[in-house]
Formats: sequence, C-alpha cells, structure tokens
Amino acid sequence: MNELLTAVRAGRHHDVPPLVLGLDLPGRRSALAGLKELRKEVRSWDWQRRDRIRKALLVAGAGCHTGAAGCAAWIGGRDLRDWTRSPYPLILASLKDRDPAWLGDLAQRLAERSVLSDAEYSFVGELARIAQVPIPVTDNLVVGWTESVGTARWRGRTRRPLTDILREDPHTAVLAPRLFEMPELPPQVDWYDAPESQEHWPGALCALADDGVLDRPYLVERCVTRLMRGGRSVDQRFFLAVLQRLGATEEEESRHLRDWTAMAADGIAPVASHAQQVLVRLDDRGELSTRELAEVSGAVLFRQEKKLVRAQLTLLGKALRRDAATAGELLPAVAEAFGHEGIDVQERALKLVARYLPAVAGPEVRERLASAAGRLGPLHRETVAGLFGDLVEEEPQEAYEEFLPPAPVLRPHEPAPETVAELVEEVAARVKSHASERWIPSSAVADLSTGVTGFERTLDGLVRLARTHREELTAALREALAGVRFVEHGLGPYMVDPRAISTSHGISVVVASLLGLVSERDRVAWRAKTTVKGADACAHAALNGVLLDRAWEAAEAMAAGEAPFLLATPTWHTGAIEAAELVERLRSYRELGARPGPADFAQALLRVRRGGGHDGVDAAAAEALGTEEGDRLAAWIRADEPVAPVLRHPATTVSRPSAHNWWQRTTTGARQVLLATRERPVIRREFPEAFHWLGAAQLPRAQECYHWGPERSAHWTATLPEDPEALAAWLLPDLLFAADQGQRGAVGFLPALAESAGEVGAATRLALAYGLGARYPEDRTAAADALLVLAAGGRLDGASLGRELAILVDRDLVKVNRTADALGTVAATGAYRTVLTVLAAMLPGLLAYGKTPRGLGDLLSVAAECAERCGTGGIPPIAGLAATAGRKGSSQTVRQAARLLAAFPAVAEDAPPEGAESPESVEGPESPGAPDVGEATAPGRVDQGAAGPGI
Repeated sequence: MNELLTAVRAGRHHDVPPLVLGLDLPGRRSALAGLKELRKEVRSWDWQRRDRIRKALLVAGAGCHTGAAGCAAWIGGRDLRDWTRSPYPLILASLKDRDPAWLGDLAQRLAERSVLSDAEYSFVGELARIAQVPIPVTDNLVVGWTESVGTARWRGRTRRPLTDILREDPHTAVLAPRLFEMPELPPQVDWYDAPESQEHWPGALCALADDGVLDRPYLVERCVTRLMRGGRSVDQRFFLAVLQRLGATEEEESRHLRDWTAMAADGIAPVASHAQQVLVRLDDRGELSTRELAEVSGAVLFRQEKKLVRAQLTLLGKALRRDAATAGELLPAVAEAFGHEGIDVQERALKLVARYLPAVAGPEVRERLASAAGRLGPLHRETVAGLFGDLVEEEPQEAYEEFLPPAPVLRPHEPAPETVAELVEEVAARVKSHASERWIPSSAVADLSTGVTGFERTLDGLVRLARTHREELTAALREALAGVRFVEHGLGPYMVDPRAISTSHGISVVVASLLGLVSERDRVAWRAKTTVKGADACAHAALNGVLLDRAWEAAEAMAAGEAPFLLATPTWHTGAIEAAELVERLRSYRELGARPGPADFAQALLRVRRGGGHDGVDAAAAEALGTEEGDRLAAWIRADEPVAPVLRHPATTVSRPSAHNWWQRTTTGARQVLLATRERPVIRREFPEAFHWLGAAQLPRAQECYHWGPERSAHWTATLPEDPEALAAWLLPDLLFAADQGQRGAVGFLPALAESAGEVGAATRLALAYGLGARYPEDRTAAADALLVLAAGGRLDGASLGRELAILVDRDLVKVNRTADALGTVAATGAYRTVLTVLAAMLPGLLAYGKTPRGLGDLLSVAAECAERCGTGGIPPIAGLAATAGRKGSSQTVRQAARLLAAFPAVAEDAPPEGAESPESVEGPESPGAPDVGEATAPGRVDQGAAGPGI
C-alpha cells in the first residue's frame, strides 16, 4: 500500500495498475482511505504539482474501489478529469481481475453519468465487451458516441465518409435510433449544410435505413413524432431533413393526417411548409375532407408567413373551383386572411370571397363573412360595401389612447452586505459565473457578473468589511474561491486589460489584492498599464479604464485600512447619486479623518444628479464642509455642465441621389454620420489621469473594435448616468457598425441609456436610429425598448428621429426593411401614434427616390397599420405619398401607399419633400444651444446634390 501511495505521489501512473493488482481486498480498502486523503490535500496544491499526479491518483482510486458505484463516482470526479492522454487503458488494466457482472454494472453507471467525449464512450464500450453485456443505451453515451464518430472522421490525412464509419461501428444499430428519442440532439449531429449528402448525419442515417441497418418505418414514425413535439429549430430541421430524405409512403401520409394538420398550424416555417405539401397531396387523392380542410386553413391563415398563407389560399381556391357548394364551409376559413398584415393577402382572400359568395346559401355565413370583412382597412371599404351592403356595420370610433409602458422610475440602490457570509456568497457567485460563463445561460451571467448595481454593492461591501473583519473575510474568500484560476495561479495580465473587461474583472482585482496575490510592485505596474492615455484610445477602453482605476484604488485603500466606505456607490439603480447624500458621505469622511480616493471621488462627481431643484442648497451644504472635496462638489453642482458637450453633425438633408453622383454618396467618407464632443478642461485639470480621456475633445472615428457587448457594457451607462448624450456620441461607431456591417451586441446599452436622467438630444436620437436599423433582431429589439422608454417618459422627439433615419437610409447606413421590422415591433406594443410620428417625418425623403428603396413597402405597411389604428389627426400630409400611390402596377409599395393614403381624410397636392430643396438642418443653425462643429468635423457636402456628413 505504501509503495502504491509513493508511486501516486511521484506521478508514476504506469506503475499503478500492477501495484493495485498486487493488493488484496483489505489492502485496497486501506489504500483507498489514503488516496482520499491525498485527493483532499491535492486540491490546495498549485496546478503544476496537481497535474503531475492527477492521472496516477485517478487510476489508483478506480482500482482500489470495491463497489461499482464508488468507482464510477471516482472516475467521474471533475477534479480528476483534466488530463491530456486518456487514462482509461490504465484503468482497464487495474480492473482486469474484476468479475464480469461487476464490470457490467460499472459500465451502466458510467453511461448514466455525463459522457461527453469519445474516450469515455470507448471506455464504456470496452467494459461492456469484457463483461459480455449489451452496451448501455443512454443519452449521455450517445453524446460520447457521436463525438467518437466525429473524431474517427478526421483520423489520418483525409476525411473518411461518415456513412462508412457508421457502417463499421458495431453499436450504430443500437445507438442511432436513440438520437430520435433524446430531448435535444448532440451538438456533433445537428450541424449539416447538405442534408441529402451522405457526408452529413441526415443523409448517412437514411443510407443506413436503405441498407437495412436501421428500421425505416421506425425512423419515419419517430420523425413525425419529434416534429409534432416541437423543440429547438435546429432539431426540427434535422428531423425534417431525415423525413424528407426517407419519403413517407401514401399509407404513412394518410395515417398521420391529424399530425400534418397540427404541423401546418403550429410548426416552424419549414415544417409547416412540408406538412402543407403533404395536405395538398392528400387533397388531390380525395383523402382530405372539406371540414378538415376548413379547420387547418383557419389555423394556417392565422400565421404571418406569407408563403404559407398564399399556398393555403391557393389550396382553398382549388377546392372551391372543384366544388362551389363547399363555399359555405370554406369561405369563413378564407376570411381568416382578412386579419393578415399583408395587403396582397387580404386582397387575394377578398377576391375569393367575392367570387364564391353567390354560392353561399345561408344568411348566417354571410353575416360571419361581413363581420370578418369589417376588419379590413379603408382601402377595401368600397369593395366590402358592394359585397355585403347593410350587413357591414360601421363600428363606432372610440377615442384612441396610446398604450405605452409605465414611465421608468428610479429604484434605490441596495446597501452593501453587512455580514461576511452574505458578502462572500455574492463575491463567489460573480467571480465564478465569470470564470465559467461559457457553461451557464448568458442571462444568468449578465445578472451575476455584469450588473453594475450588484458590482457597486459588492465592491462597497468588500471595502467596508475589509476594514472591520479582514481576517474572517480573507479566510472565507479563500475557501469559497478554491479552484478559481486567479486564486490558484495568480492575477494574470489578461485580467486587467482595459480593452476587454467586465465588472467581474474589477471584483477579481480587488479580491486578489485582498488575498495577497498581488505584490506591491505588480499593483503599481498594473494600475499604470490600465490607465488609458492618448487620443487614439477608444471610448470602451477609457470607460473600462475608469472602472479598473477605481478597483485598484479600492484595493490599495483596503491594504492601508483607510477607506471606511466608497463615495461613488450609487443612490439609484441608474448609477446616479443624490448630491445631498454625497455631502453626508464627505462629512462622515471628515469626521473619521479619512482621505477620499481621487478616482472614487471623481466617479462620484460624474454621478451626481444635476438640475433637481435643490442645487443651490446642496452646493451651499457642500461648501460648508470646509474641505477641498466639498468645494469641488459645490463648484461642480453650480456649473451644471455636461461632461462633454456634443457637437452637431452637418449631415442634415436627404441628398436625392442621381445616377451620376451615386458613387460619391456611397464612398466611406461621405457615408459616416457621427458626432464629435468638445473639450471640458476641468476634467483634465482636476480629475485623475484615468478620467482625462473623458474631458478631451473627441473627433468621431469609425474604428471597429471588439469591446462592445452586453457582458462588457453594463457599467458604461453608470459611469455617466447624467450625461447620456456624451456617452451616445462616443459609442456611435459601435452602432454604425451594428447597422452597416452587422456587429452583434453593440446596441445592448441603449435601454439603460434611455433610463438615464440627462437631456435627450441629437446624439441619443442618432444612436437610436442606428439601433433601429441594426442587422440582428435582438439588437433591434433593444433599440425598440429604448424608444418605448423615451416615449413613456415624454422625452422622445419622434419627428427628429424620423429625419435622422431618413439621413441614415440616404447614406446606405441603415436598411429600410430592418427599420420597418423594428418600428413594427414598437407599434405592436400599442405605441401606434409614436411610430406614426416617426414615419411621417421619415417617409417623404424615401418616397422621393426615383428607384424605390428595398423594404419601402414594409415601412409603408407599418405606417398604414398605425394610421388605421390611431387616426391621422394632427399628422401633416406626407409629401410624395399620393404620387407613389398613383403609380402603375400592383407592387407592395404602391398598394401600401394607397392604403396609407386612404387613412388620410383629405390630402392636399404634394409639396416638395421635406429637406429636398432646403439645406436647413434637423437642428437649424439658429437653434439655441446647438454648438456648431466648425473645423473639427469639416468638409461639408460631397457635391451640390448630395449632403455629406463630412466626418
């Protein structure tokens, strides 16, 4: 036994199996007790010592366990799994004297544990072979099997065909069917780009079914069942690909009639389309009754996908042509399309009703159809009146009421934890969630590791308790954070890089310093490294640098035992601090004889609420403190100036491009619409160096960087909660790239920005305009949320936002169809009047183009929906609308323009589009309080016909 423990401590894993086999049963039990103690001891070692003995410890413990359950638990221990070469051949060697039944039990237990690699799968398969039992069929084992298959494909110099590997695997016939029963497909299976190819899983499985290796009828049944069950879109597409490749027989299609109708009604678009095609074939064979067709049609016509709705209307039209007597049952289903958002769909359904209405005998059906037709807009009222006459009742017009979310209210910031146990729990949650965020949902990561409110609460708690309970706090933190990388290996340079940090990095910096993991020399060097200098730095690094500077300062203050608490801890959830509260904190510092940290006090000044009606009183109270910080606070309150005044951009008109100057309009220099900020000397004169970037004059630069993202930006808005304009101006390049080049996640800060209490001006509106045109739906949703927050607080200038959108569309920075999707999302919440105000200012510029912009029909559709819901009272006539509605043809643009035009009671002769002839800006040169860009943003227009932003 002693020799075994010595070999394990020396890391001689190859010597372990014969030493284990040389022990009798009592000897193995005694050795196991020593191995368990060694395992506990190893956890406190540094990673290099631990790595040297990990494999030997794993093999020895597995061989010394006498029970299969304990052996499986030992082998599956997470702290023993970090190895480079597989230890399982050695484990098999140490278990070769075991009874086959015992090995079979071990194989079953391991198969039920988390098996995620080909090594575990091969080990379980070998145990089953030795025990001469069938391989256990579990979901976890199937994951390992698919990993093993994927690894086998890439062995050697060339990739082996997937079908050949599956044919050679002895367990394929048993494990492959399990794929169709798992809650979710393994990640190695659900990727494919050519489902028909045998190089990918759907095609390979179908080839095995053709060969008789897999039961084809079983696969068909399971595919139908999985498509009926629903689930992840990628899984649904996989089972659909297999089903389409196998091809259901006529008998199988007939047997699943109810399933096809359910899929057509509720399945994802590809599944619903396939089910719809099956229903067409069933109808052709006379196996779809009129009642069943009416039932499924009512559900399909309720869907938003135009392709599915049109195909269903075609199917209904064919059934009506075949037998007009079915009109009484089918036309009410057709009428479901009257509520579809597509005007062409409405017209198609209306034509079907008009054609077959004479075949309807009963008055009840006519009344139902008339009631449904009453939902159609003003564009179809004349046709509806001609069809149904007095049956259509005019609904009384109720006064429209805008539905907006509640205006945001300030929520108090929670106080710091008062006990060591509570604080350590929060620190561990934030640090560990950041260390393992790839394994937990992104929403949980955002809540735990990046929420600025939680960060400030935790940071303040560390400062407070480190002063009063240092020994208890450090001991609890060491125990709670055992195994965390920076605790085990020290604080590496990557932890403090200002280009890519989150609030959890700031907590890690403070904790590492508190635990003595950072030397004084390293602390000084790292703090200097994280100070952002120079005009070339981006806003992200500057804002992150402020957070890191505060973290290092807090760490130094804790080391000296000076700071009783932090001055910059917010009063409200936005990050803002009440001036009166900051005065009281400074008074407490004075009474305790404590010196405020420069970075902490600077951040507190940036967070002080301004313009609350008590500025004079608060300034006087601060001045009465008789301290330097009190005088600075009083001067800051009285100045009531933004941190960085934002300058107006000169891109103020829509250019009306023609063929000869199109290339000039789309050049990079002419397309950018960004903002500059003016210098604030007091920042550079009185604030610490880490804050100097904020006070320097910033010219806009469309430089692409990787600092954006919801996991990085939580603290940015809380750094300047009273200056959303400056923050929006600095982060505009991110939003430009989100709209123009498709960066993901750059818009996530906008809702928090909209909740800030500062003035909403051109920068915020321009940021919102870019966000509404972002490529990814989740980014557009964030912008839509921000728009609603501003509207709910009565702080949205919809007309100015519409003009900004027109300028961005004019410069090809924002796509019309994306903007239509975002504004449609806002309108769907009930904010119809808000959206119509934006579109009424945006549309004139787009309607004046000679070539219709792509997506204009969708934008007009949103505007028409809003106008029909809220009315057009107070909305001026939209220039160019009548001309567009009067064009020849039946395009979506023309139809929707006519629909919108019908919502206006009377439209005067079109005036020139707003901004077409006049060079006046959105905020004109005479606008008070709008500083000019001057030489900072220079060059002006591209040519006489194209207004360039000149930035």
